[in-house]
Amino acid sequence: MRIEYNRWPDELAQRYRECGYWLDQPLTRILEQQCRERPDAIALICGERSLSYADLDQQANNLAAYLSARGLTCGDKALVQLPNIAEFYVVFFALLKIGVAPVNALFNHRHLELSAYARQIQPQLVIASRHHELFTNDDFVSELHQLVPELSVTLLLDDSNPQTSLNQALATPARLDWSAGPSAPDEVAFFQLSGGSTGTPKLIPRTHNDYDYSVRASADICQLTAETRFLCALPAAHNFPLSSPGALGVFHVGGCVVLASSPEPSSCFALIERHAVSMVALVPPAVALWLQAAPDYPACLKSLQLIQVGGASFAESLARRVPEVLGCRLQQVFGMAEGLVNYTRLDDDELHIFTTQGCPISPDDEIRVVDESGIELGFGETGLLATRGPYTFRGYYQSPEHNARVFDTEGFYYSGDLVQRTADGYLRVVGRVKDQINRGGEKIAAEEIEHLLLQHPDVTQAALVAMPDPLMGEKSCAFLSVTHSELRPIALRRYLLAQGIAEYKLPDRFCFLEHLPLTAVGKIDKQQLRAQLQASSSCTESV
Repeated sequence: MRIEYNRWPDELAQRYRECGYWLDQPLTRILEQQCRERPDAIALICGERSLSYADLDQQANNLAAYLSARGLTCGDKALVQLPNIAEFYVVFFALLKIGVAPVNALFNHRHLELSAYARQIQPQLVIASRHHELFTNDDFVSELHQLVPELSVTLLLDDSNPQTSLNQALATPARLDWSAGPSAPDEVAFFQLSGGSTGTPKLIPRTHNDYDYSVRASADICQLTAETRFLCALPAAHNFPLSSPGALGVFHVGGCVVLASSPEPSSCFALIERHAVSMVALVPPAVALWLQAAPDYPACLKSLQLIQVGGASFAESLARRVPEVLGCRLQQVFGMAEGLVNYTRLDDDELHIFTTQGCPISPDDEIRVVDESGIELGFGETGLLATRGPYTFRGYYQSPEHNARVFDTEGFYYSGDLVQRTADGYLRVVGRVKDQINRGGEKIAAEEIEHLLLQHPDVTQAALVAMPDPLMGEKSCAFLSVTHSELRPIALRRYLLAQGIAEYKLPDRFCFLEHLPLTAVGKIDKQQLRAQLQASSSCTESV
């Protein structure tokens, strides 16, 4: 059984193979290669635990055999939610080994998001942690079984029941040779989450071939070696710390991944000093905090050689402070879970490093910058980014209507980013056209929050807009028209939390108006709301 997805045209697929981008090998080759060449090298450091490549492979084999014995097979799907712990990677490789394609939900996702993912993929397997609020008891598991009749296996980290204990499955020696093996290299290996601009994030099918190329090329551009020690401080499931080059790039070269629970400076600085970390990937708000805290920890960052910054706009003034304050090189990264990744190169001059978000990985990354009519613009002009290439997907999972809006007839994907292109092919990201808020690298779809607010019995109009913030880049403000003037932000915050959304999606401010302004065609005029936000005194902090 194989998972249906939008494939690359045959002529492009042939070209990508001929150019050596697609090797027709499964992603499991990353781990297999290291087990052959350096099995005793440390692959993961997680708290007080260290796992060699042989340990990582053995635990993945144990889980793969266990799941095969429970009836999981190639072409099945899984919903996985784990924090930044070693088990995240063990589970990832185990599922690759038996051809089960996971959606890796972020650990801060809650009821609304996980239910939506389950509806979309109809998983046969759920893997989660008892430490997440949804899984402290079995209520949500029971709800998932009602929602997904195909769900047959649930495994929970730190569960006391041996029948559903992920820990026990990982520790049970493999006694079964699974016959299915990984899915074919040109089939779906797993699903990534889109940033989303229209409700719950859509799912991005990533194949072994396309993702493996992105990992290999990224590791080469970033000059990773077996001596690289990478601090994973962002959520491990994010595309950035997973593959740009991220943990998979480090595993590809035989380096070591050190796990942090969050980018909080003092705890990360301690890990950097203790484990001689040489590289870290961060979003701009975290960099700002590191810059602020670093003078108090003068000895901790001596081993750090490179900070990658991506996920949101990065001010030039902050970029220029990184080498001076943190004592390491800066690399800007502009990428998307849909595919395209751009890097400044390590030997670039200061102008490129501090003022651009890099250039694409591949010579076959095709880039267009166009106006709203689709006419290509000149260098330095701001326009819509359109792209296609050997690791940029060809369509969201089971979303034909949305795909028709974001792809043109030639297969170019319109990401919603507003960019400028330099004469030498570097990109500067200047904004977005999608109705999306980028809160410190976490994407919030305005439509999703507006829809939930409108379900409140006292809300008659709702609009969520971005407002600039010096630390987070953007925060969100909810403009509301309500029937009862006594409705307060704290009540709306509790209401939204009760709907099961992740906390980062809660509006940072609420503005109450008698009526929201409308455009000539009767839509809420968000441009006017943004202008009004600058001088409004009716906005209240959400507490």
